[in-house]
Amino acid sequence: MIHAQDGDLALFVNLRDDKRYLVRLKTGGQQHTHRGIIPHDAVIGRPWGRIVKTQMGTSFLVLEPSTADLVHHIKRTTQILFPKDVGYILMKLSVRPGRLILEAGTGSGGMTLAMALATAPLGRVVTYEVRPDFQALARQNLERANAPPGVIEFKLRDIAQGFDETDADAFFLDVAEPWNFIPQVAATLRGGGFFATLIATMNQVIPTVQALERGPFGLIEVEELLLRPYKAVSSRVRPADRMVAHTGYLIFARKIDKTQIETARDTYPEDIAAECAADKEEK
Repeated sequence: MIHAQDGDLALFVNLRDDKRYLVRLKTGGQQHTHRGIIPHDAVIGRPWGRIVKTQMGTSFLVLEPSTADLVHHIKRTTQILFPKDVGYILMKLSVRPGRLILEAGTGSGGMTLAMALATAPLGRVVTYEVRPDFQALARQNLERANAPPGVIEFKLRDIAQGFDETDADAFFLDVAEPWNFIPQVAATLRGGGFFATLIATMNQVIPTVQALERGPFGLIEVEELLLRPYKAVSSRVRPADRMVAHTGYLIFARKIDKTQIETARDTYPEDIAAECAADKEEK
């Protein structure tokens, strides 16, 4: 059985109003809430999933935070990435342990954290940011979230200058005008490498797809995810009054050798004709 330890991150969930607190446990520490005080010593050394009460008698559920919890509680000054998009991006980019993943547009570090957790312990996430204040905030957020050590590398640069790495397995481009940087991304990706970007408006989608079509990319996809939660009460299960609808358009692609593909397309009809002629001779 896993127990909460001093220094762990814990999620306190108010069972009355579902208000949640992400807290780093410290011996002798206290979490002040609108429903009273939770002493950390009541949590440390005990199993996750227990109930603790404040001096006011309010019950809080104590849980080990999920990746979604960590990303949700990150301090943000940039575009919010929702779990529904983050999880899908990780799948489409094939992020897994041992991979080299590049990111441009660190922002607040939410996607950086998710990719680092998915590729640890043997992988690397190299994240580029042009604004020092954003990078400083991301560093603080990732330190607070207990990001895996030795996995993330921060670089401060205008990405128009290109990237240091080559043969990256995947690239997540999180900037306002991704179409301006497709050549730089292509130069750093390995053959067959994975590309993804998330943008807010259709005005951004069209030039991005056009730039991918001009570059060494294929299998281009444009998608949008809509998430509808349901009220999980057995006596009245129904859709919730609110849903997470449009959060952004997702664009995915693979780096390919278009020369070989065009050659294959040019020769394909001749191959068919030759096969048909051979069949007739055999008959």
